[in-house]
Amino acid sequence: MIKRFMPTRESIVQSRLLRWLGPRIHDPALWHVNRNSVAKGVAIGAFFGFMVPVAQIPAAAFVALLARANLWVAAIATLVSNPFTYGPIYYFAYRLGNWIIPSSRVAAPPRLSEEGAITAMGWMLDRLDWLTGIGKPLVLGMLIMAIVSAGLGYFGVLLFWRINVILKRRRQRNARLAHQRVTRTP
Repeated sequence: MIKRFMPTRESIVQSRLLRWLGPRIHDPALWHVNRNSVAKGVAIGAFFGFMVPVAQIPAAAFVALLARANLWVAAIATLVSNPFTYGPIYYFAYRLGNWIIPSSRVAAPPRLSEEGAITAMGWMLDRLDWLTGIGKPLVLGMLIMAIVSAGLGYFGVLLFWRINVILKRRRQRNARLAHQRVTRTP
């Protein structure tokens, strides 16, 4: 059902907007579902899903194009961060970064005073100071989470793929043995 909403490889290749990519867009590794291209796509998508707060899908697609990873998987894997998960992700990233580089002071969010335009500049400077105070631990935490999730995604897909292949071969072997037993017994 979902396939009918997704563009086909041919429609993407023939797109005028993507023609500037030239022969690179014709690379079969970008479209085939195999162990390596899917694992690379998950790793790239997870990295950009955690790291870049804007333009995650185009950034992941560009890197997937360079790395010959599956484009669709890379784009979909960026959705690990979405409007429902931004809060917990940023909170955990800040806590992780603050644990690694603890700040000397705990900055409270600035409050808007009632004095008006004279203190507006001071309020803006307080807000900027507060943002830079949480910015360093937040960026460090996001970078760590992005790298760890990319590694876990890559090796997790390889492991999942291998387990599925082993189970499929085991089922085929058991079916073949069962069929041989049935045909041997008179």
